[in-house]
Amino acid sequence: MISNHLRRALAGTGPSPESTMQNVQSAPLTGRWSASASVMCRRFACWIVITSLIEKCGNFYPMSSVTPDAVRAAAAVFKRSGGVLRTSTAITQGIHPRTLYRMRDEGLIEQLSRGVYHLTALPLPEQPDVVAVMQRVPNGVVSLVSALALHGLTTQIPHTVDVALERGVKRPRIDYPPIRVFYMSSASFTAGVEEMRIGGLAVPVFGVAKTIADCFKFRSRVGHDVAVEALRDAIRMRRATLAEVMQSARVDRVGAVVRPYLEALQ
Repeated sequence: MISNHLRRALAGTGPSPESTMQNVQSAPLTGRWSASASVMCRRFACWIVITSLIEKCGNFYPMSSVTPDAVRAAAAVFKRSGGVLRTSTAITQGIHPRTLYRMRDEGLIEQLSRGVYHLTALPLPEQPDVVAVMQRVPNGVVSLVSALALHGLTTQIPHTVDVALERGVKRPRIDYPPIRVFYMSSASFTAGVEEMRIGGLAVPVFGVAKTIADCFKFRSRVGHDVAVEALRDAIRMRRATLAEVMQSARVDRVGAVVRPYLEALQ
């Protein structure tokens, strides 16, 4: 019976978790066993196998093996990286996963997004959501309302992080912070990209003129008033020239849309 295999595996007197899994998968349905009960048993057997592997890994890499020197070395890596690291990047730079878990459990690092951690000994970046998202979307560029906020050209409070991606790139799966993705052609995606330092981290962001042109291109999503306000403020504050905005508008193929507003500001 399937239930006997599970009881013996849990008691430690029967076959190994691996053989239990094989027996459950191959056992025929008899008596009152239904298809749903079979699925539940198979999932339970998988849980037994996974639990066994975790216990083996825990015994092989005990938490006590994380030394204070390892924690100090990991903190130094975080500081050299501006205080924020993605898990995969931390591992490639020599930080063992056990050290990361130890630092997290002790409050030495905090999670900004899934797989992105911040060293609590350093102050949070000015735009922690932007930093967290760009750590997870290294092939993206901060754009539209998020870029306007970084440039100080909007009164809007971004509720999402606006990220531009080149057409054909798979949309990232990020639960938090929330994001809005804007797909652009190769010419538009590579035009006007600048590097901005946020809390010691280099973040790619579109320049002022390109961001304004993008707002006109995607005005149905960000709001026509947002684009007009950004254009007016950028010209008034001399953050961009009319010629620069028109050049970016041509790249985005919205020159005819932007031209009347530029003429009104001359």
